[in-house]
Formats: sequence, C-alpha cells, structure tokens
Amino acid sequence: MKQCTLLGFLIVFFSSVSLLQAQQVADMDFSYPIKKTMYETGKGSTIVLDEAHYNFHTLAGRYAPFGQLLKKDGYVLKSGNERFTLEYLSNIKILVIANAMPDSSAEWKLPAKSAFKESEINALKQWVQEGGSLMLIADHMPFAGCSAQLSLAFGFNFIDGFAIRRDKKPEVFSYQRNNLNQNIITRGRTKEEKIDSLMVFTGQAFIAPKEATVLTRLNDEYEILMPSVAWGFNETTPRISGQSFVNGAFMDYGKGRLVVMGEAAMFSAQLSGPLKVKAGMNHPVARQNAQFLLNIVHWLDRGV
Repeated sequence: MKQCTLLGFLIVFFSSVSLLQAQQVADMDFSYPIKKTMYETGKGSTIVLDEAHYNFHTLAGRYAPFGQLLKKDGYVLKSGNERFTLEYLSNIKILVIANAMPDSSAEWKLPAKSAFKESEINALKQWVQEGGSLMLIADHMPFAGCSAQLSLAFGFNFIDGFAIRRDKKPEVFSYQRNNLNQNIITRGRTKEEKIDSLMVFTGQAFIAPKEATVLTRLNDEYEILMPSVAWGFNETTPRISGQSFVNGAFMDYGKGRLVVMGEAAMFSAQLSGPLKVKAGMNHPVARQNAQFLLNIVHWLDRGV
C-alpha cells in the first residue's frame, strides 16, 4: 500500500512538472548586477548560440535571459543558423549548444536520434582541438540521447534519463553539501565571483572522462530514472543510483576548451505555468547561477 501511494505521488509530481515545462516562457524582467564586466558594451568576443538543430532554447525564446546577461557583460550574441562545417566554425570563438534535437517532429521517447550528423561531430571535434571553445548543454531525456554521440566524441557518456533527488527537495549544489567542487571556474576572478551554491532543475547524469575537472557531482541522494517515454514513470521504470555520476564538468581538449552541463534551465530565467513559477537564474535559491554562467564563459574566453 505504501509503495502504491509513493508511486501515485511520483506520477502526479512528474505529470505536474511536465505540464509546467510545456508552459515555460522567458522572464525578461530578470536582471543580474555585474560588479565587474569583462568588456565594455558590445566590445567582447562573439558567442554563437546554435539554433540550427531544432534547439529547445533560442535567443528569441527561453534563452533570451541567457543572451541578455552575456550582452550586459560586453559579449556579442548571435544565433547560429548553419549546420556545422569546419568552414563555418572557423569564424567562431565560443559556441554554445543547448538541447539540440534531430528534427521538429522528434518524439520524446526511446530510441533517441542524434541531433548531429557524423560529419558535424567530426568538424566540431577538430574545431575544438584546434582552439575552439564549446559549451555543450544537454538536459534530461530526450536531449541527453540526442547529444550522446557528440558528447562521446569528447569522452563524455550521457545517460538518456532523468537525474532526480529521491526526496524531491530543491537540487542545490554547494561546498557545504560536498557536491560542488572548487576550481578555476567556481573561484572566478575575484572573491565576489566565487560560487558557493548552485541550483539545477531536473537534468541528466553523465560519466566524465578522467581528464575532465568535475564541477557538480551527484550522489546516492539521487536516482537516475530511464523511462521509454519522457516523464512516463511507473513501477517498472529502470532506475539506478546517482552515486559516481556527475552533471557538470570541463576540460582542455587539444588547444581548445570544453564545458559540459547536464541541465539547461539553470542558465535561463523562466516563468512556468499559470502561476508563473520562477525556474532558472531568477529563482531565489539560484542566486549565483548567473555568476556561474559568467564564470564559465570567462574561462571559455580565456579571461581567467
């Protein structure tokens, strides 16, 4: 009886989350005070946000606050509307890929199809090796599966599922909780930029290569659920412990740099559902998420 009650709770909980996700809109009132901008307005490096792969997040959509924040830091933001070739990538310094999909009608169920052609993956790998900076963001199923072939080319093994706290409490990563690591990115340029705490909003888990530096790690408080259909959880859904998995890491790759994150909303500012629930950088508990994004981009830009 207890198990059935728990199962019922999970079904209602995740159904509600799924509904909210379908109603996400950008919170254009979000603003983060940058104490020390990297560049004067419009004088910084150009950041291209990929929008050529049916991405769930775009500069005109859910990632508008992402672009707004980085513009405030002096960067120039552009939408990337071309498939990846070496010729196209050669003109880009920093590329961000967030929640790519194979096509506009892709179903959120197994098996996930790669969002990228093999030629694109090869071009991206060579571009990073030769000095490009890539931020790869892939959320819970099906986004993890759609980017799995790309991530594997760099040694990252994405799990196409949902990384969920067992107790359903807010997903906070901090030094105090021992799931946020100190490193060049979390330290920032000054003590004001040091990251002590982050919040994520239901993402995926992955295995990072030994050469990578872990940013955020999971533990046994998490379980990874792997349904055949997104948000379709029941008593037969395969699940494993989150122990030993991570959801954020970075590394040098050849002459280039790579940051991999397993959750996308943490870098936006969204309002979900009719109650306009805050999710992302605008959430009161996610007070340092915006600075974390800035620190990541500064590292990719070789500013730290």
